[in-house]
Amino acid sequence: MKLRSRKLLGTIATVTFLIVYALIIMMIGGILIVGRGVPLELPFYILGGLGWLPVVMFIVRWMSKPDPAN
Repeated sequence: MKLRSRKLLGTIATVTFLIVYALIIMMIGGILIVGRGVPLELPFYILGGLGWLPVVMFIVRWMSKPDPAN
């Protein structure tokens, strides 16, 4: 797959993942976390806010690979 195609797919995958991830985290937070106090809410927001990074880093690493030499 060419670099240009990987970048297009990677961009679409990143945006789609972030939308779905944010909705899931908001649902979990709204149902289980909100109103339970700062000692539970703070770690949830920190982990939820950073939880998307490994997946997006993997996608960016994949889409920035150079084209194979022909």
